Amino acid sequence: MGGPAGTPHADIGSARIDLEQQDITRFQADAIVNAANSALAGGGGVDGAIHRAAGPSVMQELRGKYTGCPTGSAVITGAGNLSAQHIIHAVGPVWRGGTHGEAEDLASAFRTSLDLAEAASATSIAFPAISCGIYGYPVEQAAPVAVGAVRDWLLAHPDSPLRRVTFVVRGDETASAFDRAVRAIAAARPN
Repeated sequence: MGGPAGTPHADIGSARIDLEQQDITRFQADAIVNAANSALAGGGGVDGAIHRAAGPSVMQELRGKYTGCPTGSAVITGAGNLSAQHIIHAVGPVWRGGTHGEAEDLASAFRTSLDLAEAASATSIAFPAISCGIYGYPVEQAAPVAVGAVRDWLLAHPDSPLRRVTFVVRGDETASAFDRAVRAIAAARPN
């Protein structure tokens, strides 16, 4: 199940889901996903890091094109100073105990991001652990939702140009949770 350097991966049709533990702003992919807020106003954590690395043109583009983004959805911009071609700004749910549709909203944020990447002809996309920071979504619960949403989307879109979907996360707890989720998907499907 391990890919290069023992990283977990799951092959889904002609695409691969994998995991990297590093700084998403330095990751090489056609599209980088930002864990945005619904006001698209920038913030801390991944959102702040991506905006700092991308530079002010991304915020200018957001303000010029969008007035916000509902939870469970996403919008797309250029990538400014990042090596990517696009930033997809996805809005995940705030954790409210798990009984307020959080899992569906989280899965929807991943699906919408993949739809936008496909429409932009991206072949690779990098996701952070959406909603697992200040939004408080427990990573042990978020990881299987996120990985499952990606798997289901790839199965439903076999002709998509997307070939690599990478969860790019920080921190051992987050990496361990996503490692288990990716390995569970790989174990359930022949590689």
